[in-house]
Formats: sequence, structure tokens, C-alpha cells
Amino acid sequence: MEVKDIHFKIAVYKSSDELEKFDGSLLASARDAIQFAYAPYSNFFVGAAALLANGKILTGTNQENASYPVGICAERVLLSAIASLYPGEPIQTMAITYSNSNGESNKPISPCGMCRQALVEHEHRTKMPFRIILSGMSGEVFVIENARKLLPLSFTANDMNT
Repeated sequence: MEVKDIHFKIAVYKSSDELEKFDGSLLASARDAIQFAYAPYSNFFVGAAALLANGKILTGTNQENASYPVGICAERVLLSAIASLYPGEPIQTMAITYSNSNGESNKPISPCGMCRQALVEHEHRTKMPFRIILSGMSGEVFVIENARKLLPLSFTANDMNT
């Protein structure tokens, strides 16, 4: 038997004030986007913003539905918008944040498993890794240098070719 150690490092900032100017601005765009989230059932509002390789910034928000499984997360809304408006365009950095009406929003959260898979797929499709900034409305901020780090044993198109 062989034991493999799978881990990754993240940069931890005490607050968004410590971020480099452009990272702070991208996170602010994600925070601003939260106002367009539709989350009347969970009261958990998520905003995401992406800086594309072409310099454009797009945002996305979670969209819930009374038929609960029909909702879609902010990350996948954003990825869909990018794929529709700028097909094949790589992402340089994505910022993800949230506002929780049922509690505090003062620590980073991570994308759900489905969104992690979608993020990895976008990296695979564009052949370019991208950074992820995770934050609440206040508190610590995590910066991860490669979205794939969030899903180290991901399933990709390469797995279907073996």
C-alpha cells in the first residue's frame, strides 16, 4: 500500500483591506453583485465576480427556486455567462462572497462540490488555471492560486480517454 498526502496552501488575509488593490476591487464587485441574488428560501445570498483574460469583469449570483433543486449557485451562473458571452475565454481570478441573513457573514466559504467540478471543467476547457478569492462580507479572506486545488481528485475529460 502507498499513502499519498494531498494538501494545498492558501494565503490568508486578516481582511479585504490587506488585499492587493485589484483583488480588493474584484472582491468588492462580488460583494456588490449580492444585491441581485435571489434567495428567498435560504436567505443565503452569494455573489461571484470574475476577471477574464481579456480584461472584462463579469458577475453572477445564486438564483433559488420554489422547486428547490432547480436553483443555481452564483459560481455556475457566472461560468454560464462567461461561456455564453466570451466562449473559451480564460478566467484570471474569481472572487466569491456571501451574505447570510440567518447568521454572520464574517468568514470565507468554499464553493459546493458541484461548483468545484464546474470550476475545474472551466480550467480544463480553457487550459488555464485561475485564482480564487473566498470571503464573507467581512473578516478573513482566503486566496487559492488554482481552482483545481479545491477538488484534487476531480473527474475530467482526461479520465474518459484512459
